[in-house]
Amino acid sequence: MNVLSQLFGKKPKRASSVPPPGEKKEPLEARLRDLLHKVRATTGNSPDIIIREFALTQDKPVQAAIIYTDGLANVSDVMEALLIDMKEAWACTQQDTSRLPELLIQSILKIGEAVEIYDYSELFQAVLSGDTVVVVDGYAQAIAASTREWKERGISEPSSQTVIRGPRDGFTETLRTNTALVRRKIKDPYLWLDMFQIGRVTKTDVALMYIKGIANEKVVNEARERLQRICIDAILESGYIEEFIQDETFSPFPTVYNTERPDVVAAGLVEGRVAILVDGTPFVLLAPALFTHFIQSAEDYYQRADISTLIRILRYIALFISMLAPAAYIAVTTFHQEMIPTSLLIGLMAQREGIPFPAFIEAVLMELTFEILREAGVRMPRAIGQAVSIVGALVIGQAAVDAGLVGPAMVIIVSITAISNFVIPSFSMGISLRMIRFALMLLAASFGLFGILVGLIAMVLHLCSLRSFGIPYMAPFAPHIQEDQKDNIFRLPHWALLTRPRLTGQTNIVRGQSGAAPKSDDRTTN
Repeated sequence: MNVLSQLFGKKPKRASSVPPPGEKKEPLEARLRDLLHKVRATTGNSPDIIIREFALTQDKPVQAAIIYTDGLANVSDVMEALLIDMKEAWACTQQDTSRLPELLIQSILKIGEAVEIYDYSELFQAVLSGDTVVVVDGYAQAIAASTREWKERGISEPSSQTVIRGPRDGFTETLRTNTALVRRKIKDPYLWLDMFQIGRVTKTDVALMYIKGIANEKVVNEARERLQRICIDAILESGYIEEFIQDETFSPFPTVYNTERPDVVAAGLVEGRVAILVDGTPFVLLAPALFTHFIQSAEDYYQRADISTLIRILRYIALFISMLAPAAYIAVTTFHQEMIPTSLLIGLMAQREGIPFPAFIEAVLMELTFEILREAGVRMPRAIGQAVSIVGALVIGQAAVDAGLVGPAMVIIVSITAISNFVIPSFSMGISLRMIRFALMLLAASFGLFGILVGLIAMVLHLCSLRSFGIPYMAPFAPHIQEDQKDNIFRLPHWALLTRPRLTGQTNIVRGQSGAAPKSDDRTTN
């Protein structure tokens, strides 16, 4: 039996992944020269793939080599812990070749985790991930030592989901940093982590996090199966994963929530949802995602209950304004003038005198102009983007009114609509409302208020048909769950939120008891 196999024993658990169709495992070669030739040929002699050959002995030369990627591995660890310590350990044992594998493991374990690898795919995966691989002539195994260290962005405040009161830390592009941020908030041994490698070329690390005993096992298994079914050559951002695992593809409404705030992910996990973290992006996915989740903000739970309730009601009002204001103005001024008070109607008609376009064309022109200015403000340099977007909107709006292209009332309607859209906490839901707005404007220009009503009925039917990992999208509205209304439009005080949502946290519903000491945790690892 091989001494390395005796020494290492059972192979350690590695990241699970689905091998691409047709991929074959190519075992490592025992001859060092052939192995290094294979590595150089496969990597094209790339200068950042460092191969350092050396001899462990002098009297009876035993050749060895280390392989690592410059810029991904900690060079000081490689030189000190691997090269220097290995030679010193060898000298202390009077060059006993029978103890060679044991000496290597003892030396490498000083710097962190060490695992054995048996084929070239694992070797290249370890090297290109920042680990250092040690190979010895005469052994068909190699040892991968954890020496990862690369430049990364520091933890900073999230830019897309700001709060007045609450934590200021946000996720980064490093997967291990992101998992640590979540574990810092949830110090529970039942917070489990499953690892996957997705992408035939990128081999991106993807983590599935959930709390055992709280998360719905059906949702966890469904998320795991959907991740394992992904077969693509590259995963560069969590948006790739989102499109693969979402329930409904052709829908304007998002069914997977994304955030770059660790406190939002921790709150979702405690509610029984699962989190999907992707290496290389600060945006983490949460599922299941219901309609109400996109209207709520993390700050709702940091302010007093009455303040949070008022702000939530304001968001729902802003949602309807953002979606219906231009369409309602078009319908009323075009088909239903009798609904407008006489004095207001006279003023509106006086403003529209001389305007060559109907109300629908006015609204479309102004909406398109504002959308262009919004995108320009996002893509332009940060120092001038905001100023250009605001000044551009004011100048163009005033110039359009002076030129007689649009009326002042239309400029007010479009401005209120745009401002209301910014009240929605989720950017993805805001984009959905912007798309629906144009459809409702077309229906209003064609059929008036009846067209808007038909459009709203169709939208509600579509929303009620959506699912997010099998959970009804409109819960707890439809189906109506009375127990979950305490944290829906209204938010009761924390001492009244003693149960988790019924559909997402089916295993362990009770969060606590008012005024009672916490009971012992009876969750099992089954």
